[in-house]
Amino acid sequence: MSSELLDALTILEREKGISRAILIEAIEAALVSAYRRNFNQAQNVRIDINLQTGSMRVFARKEVVDQVFDPRLEISLEDARQINPNYQVEDVVEIEVTPKDFGRIAAQTAKQVVTQRVREAERGIIYSEFIDREEDIMTGIVQRLDSKFIYVSLGKIEALLPVNEQMPNERYKPHDRIKVFLTKVEKTTKGPQIFVSRTHPGLLKRLFEIEVPEIYDGTVEIKSVAREAGDRSKISVHSDNQEVDPVGSCVGPKGARVQAVVNELKGEKIDIVKWSDDPVVFVANSLSPSKVLDVMVSENEKATTVVVPDYQLSLAIGKRGQNARLAAKLTGWKIDIKSETEAREMGIYPREEPIRLFDDQLDTDFDFEEDID
Repeated sequence: MSSELLDALTILEREKGISRAILIEAIEAALVSAYRRNFNQAQNVRIDINLQTGSMRVFARKEVVDQVFDPRLEISLEDARQINPNYQVEDVVEIEVTPKDFGRIAAQTAKQVVTQRVREAERGIIYSEFIDREEDIMTGIVQRLDSKFIYVSLGKIEALLPVNEQMPNERYKPHDRIKVFLTKVEKTTKGPQIFVSRTHPGLLKRLFEIEVPEIYDGTVEIKSVAREAGDRSKISVHSDNQEVDPVGSCVGPKGARVQAVVNELKGEKIDIVKWSDDPVVFVANSLSPSKVLDVMVSENEKATTVVVPDYQLSLAIGKRGQNARLAAKLTGWKIDIKSETEAREMGIYPREEPIRLFDDQLDTDFDFEEDID
């Protein structure tokens, strides 16, 4: 090993963060294997590397015994005392066995070890960087496509966007710049493997955090998200600050903030509703833009029966039941929607107690076109 290689190890320690001592230890272990493999030797050996000159020597380690059974691993007491009179039985004698052409093999082996360790260290650095970004959003560039994945460059590494995590209304081309949600970072033998998504509800949440300062600083909180990617989503928002309108904050001036999110999601419709710890109010809000006359709650079954005006029934249910389905996901409550006429016929509306007025029920969806069955 040359002194230049030792200098290179020092540079690697400084620039890559790889301990010089660990590299030396790895080189020594690799040289032991190389010696045994190239010189067909099975004895116990130790490699001594001079850290000043870079030179190295191979020493066979043999145990001192009274009677030798395996000369590769043992040495008689008589022979050991010819080397040093102080040796005793069970001591270990080291005898230099450095081959003449060991330097060439050593240099090649050291280079392989250093290259491997540098690669492992770089993978470790990338893994450490990206494992902290799980459930976060990043901007990537589409590199290529196949039947299973879209490969998205995140700078130091290429992430995988599976088919089932791609939005159905999007078409991807190489060099497209897209925002993705990091769902999983795995450590594999070939290095870190990163999976990303365009359909995950977390993507919608992170996009609003980027666009809405009040969410980023914690003034407004996204309580829940329900999403059918590429088509329509609902989010519920809340603020402990009575002077802050959480829905208005998310919509932004002239709808600019929510429009930025809609544009990123290629026109996906987004309903923003006000969260409430009262399930009656929350369920009513979640069915926006439909108006609600009454909500009856069954705590034991975590189910609700919602009464809406006859002319609002289609709007409340939505296309293929989408509005009601998203509202149920958003609130965590089962929702059974009845028209006013049907509810009257069943005798469940109006109730004897006064019907609640939903003054805080908001028509909060953005650029929403009325649903029809």
